[in-house]
Amino acid sequence: MVSFITPWTLGWIAGTAWQLQQAQLWEIAFYGGLGLGALCGVVCTAYMRDRLPMHARWLAWFVVALGLALAQTGVRACWYAAQAINPALEGQSLRVEGVVSHMPQRMDDSVRFRLEVTSAWSTSGERVDLPPNILLGWYGPRVGADASLSPDYLPPANLRAGDRWRLQVKLKAPHGHINPHGFDYELWLWEQGLQATGYVRNTAKDQPPQWLGATWQHPVERARQATRAAIDAQVDDRATAGIVAALLVGDQAAIERADWDVFRATGVAHLMAISGLHITGLAWCAALVVGWLWRRSDVWSSRKPWSLWLPAPMAASACAALVALAYAVFTGWGVPAQRTVWMLTVVTLLRGYGLRWPLLHVWLTVCTVVLALDPWALMQAGFWLSFVAVGVLFASGSHAPVSAAHLPASVWASAQRMWREQWLMSVCLAPLTLLLFHQVSVVGLFAN
Repeated sequence: MVSFITPWTLGWIAGTAWQLQQAQLWEIAFYGGLGLGALCGVVCTAYMRDRLPMHARWLAWFVVALGLALAQTGVRACWYAAQAINPALEGQSLRVEGVVSHMPQRMDDSVRFRLEVTSAWSTSGERVDLPPNILLGWYGPRVGADASLSPDYLPPANLRAGDRWRLQVKLKAPHGHINPHGFDYELWLWEQGLQATGYVRNTAKDQPPQWLGATWQHPVERARQATRAAIDAQVDDRATAGIVAALLVGDQAAIERADWDVFRATGVAHLMAISGLHITGLAWCAALVVGWLWRRSDVWSSRKPWSLWLPAPMAASACAALVALAYAVFTGWGVPAQRTVWMLTVVTLLRGYGLRWPLLHVWLTVCTVVLALDPWALMQAGFWLSFVAVGVLFASGSHAPVSAAHLPASVWASAQRMWREQWLMSVCLAPLTLLLFHQVSVVGLFAN
């Protein structure tokens, strides 16, 4: 099984990259035929694997993986493109009904939120088709506008994920600046599945927004929003509350711009994103607690020790993977979080089956899984920084455990190894950081 992992993963990565670099999509029928042909190639290669020489087998796995990745990325891109807003509806006043699907982002006098559209009408009452997810802004009264505007038109203070609303909006196709080296807003909208942006019309001539009640949809986002509201209520300083919210629920938009400038200048901006450091630490703590309880189950449980039917290391690893998955989903399921979850899942499965893969195979497998679930991740800076950082850690050598018998020496050796790894990370990631962000922090090594 291990023999085909390297060519398969490299082929999948190459196929995804090839599709993402195309200037124009092909017809969806072509992608369907390509995928069908690649599946036939998988069956033929598996059937003839013992008859083919090693280099021919590797080439076959690489080609079929490349074809499958190219086909599935192209089909998904065509499907997304087919959901684009009708140009005839841009700029029109539309009546939309839908559910708030994500935690709203509140500014001083406005709020931005994603709406999962369930139905839409034109001003004449005719049903129209809109993209399934849109990004809306709800603004307060303009400067110089009528101050007697009804509160029904103002952004509500308790706009929550899972609430159903009926709103009058104006929409347009996603557009972003094309400044070199700037943030690609249009690409970000595409990755998020947002095929239209707009704003809620709230003048006296428009129908007032109507709250249609709360639903049980999007419970994770409701929990994230409730946690953020509790942080805002307990922490008086807004800047501090934003940092705490970013670390607990992954709400990076809560961090103020001045704080982001400080984090970038000191090279610790990556610590404000929920990544492997946070998730692995939480999973490690969960594994320690579960392993300790599992080994002592005969003390506090009247039944036979649980280790008789499931070894304690396996139970600890499985619990750690589940905790990592739950926390990654709760914090927004970013690319670094996905990488960590799939890394832990692969390691847990390998341990369960008694297998030991080379670290390169684990690294490539997780990379392929992330791209299979989210091909657009290859266009994100977080993807490259995350996987290059893990690759550097894998290549830096083994990580020996701390010995209780020689604790001072082990702690000193661990400190030396940590300094070496941080130095390698800083040096190896500096060119990538310079390429992606056009800046490198000279104090980042010491700050980290």
